[in-house]
Amino acid sequence: MALIPRKKYLDKPAIILELKYEQTAEGAIEQIKQRNYPSALEDYHGNMLLVGINYSRRDKLHECLIEAYEK
Repeated sequence: MALIPRKKYLDKPAIILELKYEQTAEGAIEQIKQRNYPSALEDYHGNMLLVGINYSRRDKLHECLIEAYEK
């Protein structure tokens, strides 16, 4: 999933988000990088964040990892 700020909010970063279930937030970030999801926003010239979120059914916990994307 990609979230791109409206023209009014171009000072905010775009977000590339990967959701996982019973895996890891780190694995979600790795999938974003391995599958080169940022290339879908190659025309976007602002800052980007990579966000991986995992939900553990066993623990009922969410984990989130946020990483700045370096072009």
